[in-house]
Amino acid sequence: MRVIVDLPKCCGAGQCVLIAPQVFDQQDDGIVILLDEAPPKEFHAATREAASVCPGAAIQLEEDA
Repeated sequence: MRVIVDLPKCCGAGQCVLIAPQVFDQQDDGIVILLDEAPPKEFHAATREAASVCPGAAIQLEEDA
């Protein structure tokens, strides 16, 4: 899995950080910080959930073939 974040779409809701803190963090202004663009398998489910609930649709995932 590869995680791609479109920073201009980020609205700073912070749901990604709450769901997958091993993969996402936030700047002081709330904008997402991607900590791991290729998270290990044990974080894939949480990363998928974070992407699905992102209100700005700022998180895209490229799944492994």
